[in-house]
Amino acid sequence: MSITLDWQPRELTPDGAGVGASAQGLLELLGRLDVGALLADEKALVLRGFGITPETHGTAVDALLPRRLAYVHGNSPRTKVGDNVYTSTEYPAEFVISMHNEMSYSHTWPSRLLFFCEQAPESGGATPVVDGRLWLSTLDPEVRAAFAPGVRYVQNLHDGYGFGKSWQDTFETDDPSAVESFLTGTGAEWTWTPDGTLRISHLRPATTRHPVTGAEVWFNQADQFHHAGLGEHAAAVQELMSEDELPQAVTFADGSPIPAEYITHIQETGLALAVDVEWAPGDLLLIDNVLVGHGRRPFTGPRRVLVAMSD
Repeated sequence: MSITLDWQPRELTPDGAGVGASAQGLLELLGRLDVGALLADEKALVLRGFGITPETHGTAVDALLPRRLAYVHGNSPRTKVGDNVYTSTEYPAEFVISMHNEMSYSHTWPSRLLFFCEQAPESGGATPVVDGRLWLSTLDPEVRAAFAPGVRYVQNLHDGYGFGKSWQDTFETDDPSAVESFLTGTGAEWTWTPDGTLRISHLRPATTRHPVTGAEVWFNQADQFHHAGLGEHAAAVQELMSEDELPQAVTFADGSPIPAEYITHIQETGLALAVDVEWAPGDLLLIDNVLVGHGRRPFTGPRRVLVAMSD
C-alpha cells in the first residue's frame, strides 16, 4: 500500500449526500454507509453542515459510537460532561498540543474518536490530524531505530493535591483496589508511595499495526511524556522538581534517556505533516485513532469542543 502525501480527511455534507441539513439527515446518511469500512479507508471523516446542536449531539454520538468508553487512565486534563462525553482538553489556549494517538501509552486505547464543535473560537483552535504511516516514514531513520525496542512510560499520580492529575481523576474512582484491578494484567508495574502517590511504569511499543489495513504507524506519546516536549517551559519544570517527581516521564526501553533533539524532531515532523480541521459550530470529526494522530492549535476566545471514544 502506497503512502499518500496529500492525504486529507473525507468531508461529508448534506448537499453532497442528498440529505437534509439536520440530525435526521445525518442519520439517514449513516444508514447508507458502512462507517467502519469507510473510516478504515479514509482515516478521518468531517461531517459538516448537519446543524448538530448540544441537544442533538447525543443522537449523533449514539449512531457513530455505539459503544462509548470512559476515559480511564487518560492523561489529558478534561471534564466529563455527559455519558462518556468529555471536554476535548483543558490545556491552556495559548499552547499547541502536539500530534498524538489517544492513550497510545496504555495497554488499551480507543479505536475511534468523535469530536464535536459546540463553540468555535474567535481565531485559531483547529484540530490538526496526521497520517500515522506518513509520520513514521518521514522520521529520521536514526530516531526510528532508537525507538524500535519500545518506550518506557512513568506516571506519578498524586493523591488529590499536587502537580498534574490525581490517580482519582485518572481512573475515575476513589478506590485504590479498583485501580489495582485495572492495572493487573496490563504489564504495568506500580507502587504506592508514603504520601499516597501512585507511581506507574510500563513498557510499550513505539509503533503498531492497524487491525484492518495492516498499516504500520507511529504510535506513542514519548514527546508528550518527555520534559523537552514542554518547549520553553521545560527548564522551569525541571527546576521545580526532579525527573523522578514529574507527573509523567519517558525513557527508551532499556531505561536510558531520550535525547531532547529526538523529541523536538518527532513533534516538529508530526505538526509539519498535519492537516488542520477548522471548526464551525455543529461540525463533527470522526477519526481512526490508530491510523491518524491529532493535536490542537492555539486559539483566542472561548472554544468548546467535546470528544467521545469507542472501541
